[in-house]
Amino acid sequence: MGKVKITETVLRDAHQSLIATRMTIDEMLPILSKMDKVGYYSAEVWGGATFDSCLRFLDEDPWERLRIIRREMPNTKLQMLFRGQNMLGYRHYADDVLEYFVQKSVANGIDIIRIFDALNDIRNLETAIKAAKKEGAHAQVAISYTLGETFTDEYYVDYAKQIRDAGADSICIKDMAALLTPYKAAELTKAIKSKVDLPLQLHTHYTSGLASMCLLKGVEAGVDIIDTAMSPLALGTSHAPTESMVAAFRGTEYDTGLDLVLLNEIRDYFMTLRQKYLDSGLLDPKMLATDANALIYQVPGGMLSNLLSQLKQAGKEDQLTEVLQEVPRVRADAGMPPLVTPTSQIVGTQAVFNVIMGERYKMVTKEFKGLVRGEYGRTPVKIDPEFRKKIIGDAEPIDCRPADLLEPELDKLRAECADWMEQEEDVLSYAQFGQVAVKFFENRRNKKLGIDSAHADAASQVHPV
Repeated sequence: MGKVKITETVLRDAHQSLIATRMTIDEMLPILSKMDKVGYYSAEVWGGATFDSCLRFLDEDPWERLRIIRREMPNTKLQMLFRGQNMLGYRHYADDVLEYFVQKSVANGIDIIRIFDALNDIRNLETAIKAAKKEGAHAQVAISYTLGETFTDEYYVDYAKQIRDAGADSICIKDMAALLTPYKAAELTKAIKSKVDLPLQLHTHYTSGLASMCLLKGVEAGVDIIDTAMSPLALGTSHAPTESMVAAFRGTEYDTGLDLVLLNEIRDYFMTLRQKYLDSGLLDPKMLATDANALIYQVPGGMLSNLLSQLKQAGKEDQLTEVLQEVPRVRADAGMPPLVTPTSQIVGTQAVFNVIMGERYKMVTKEFKGLVRGEYGRTPVKIDPEFRKKIIGDAEPIDCRPADLLEPELDKLRAECADWMEQEEDVLSYAQFGQVAVKFFENRRNKKLGIDSAHADAASQVHPV
């Protein structure tokens, strides 16, 4: 065992978890060069919901954000989160779009691409792994960690072997719902490390109050890299604090070698930002509280709040217990998908309908039909053919890799957004976020016209015609 390495999440997952991905590039800029001196294994700065948030809420070009971070952090590997065939959008994309997206991500500064699939269906990751390797990036594949009788150590070891065989450079245990407990983290780490000789990273959230302990036991059992967040944006639904984990391993065989004094200076900067978010109401102190509900109900925290709000809208919030009992039944019917975006929403909403209607599957959502039909890929457990027939009727089930049914679409997308394109990357923003991207492009053009017309006015005053 050598030094444990650290991936810093404060510029992506930490603020995605606590303030709905609203940190702007202007807020990041003053601290980036200092962060570049830390010696992190990597900084997670892009992907996940950052793309959507930049275009939809911040009026920021996500590509420009990446280029700025790259410029300010030349010595640190930059990492992104990527949903396999879904990329950063909400449907499966054709391979030509995915390959182009990976090419442009690497060209603009990404070094490590963490790729995952909500169903742990390796077929949905193969194109992304190949594309990352082709561009010279590090392809890390994340295992979506979940609970249930299907999800034994053997299940995860088998998936880890598939990941290795698909050509990944490293593996990440991705515990997005904070379902991992410390001794389970150690057991799972040992199981994977004993059979698969790839670097192993551990990603978990602090929601249930166990993240630091999970990371500690994971590292003792052989984890090579851990995800942490600078303390002002750690804890709660975010991650374990970077400084605390650095201190915990100090003077041991796992010593990270990172400088606590430098980290403290970075902490001071983010403390000021944290106060700003608290004052504006963007950071809800409730998000920082420990919530062991996930361990009781085995559903992610975000999914729990979704279920509650759906029941409230229907005036049926007294039926939460029934819905929480229905979730595992719906999940079993649907082939035991891990509960992560988008499957958590699909299973949760269907469970709500089953309870509110008083009859199971009397009303079925379009998304649930899609999941059962195979539109999202292969579920961990085979779905009962009779149940499938009941849900999808005469529709043809999909047993192949869903993207195999998609025609190349890059040229068509280029033609659709040709009027707006100012950089090659724009087609990829448009591919994933359609009208949201178009609105951003419109604003961008108007701003430029505004500047140009102001210049024109100034010029005409200086040189009377």
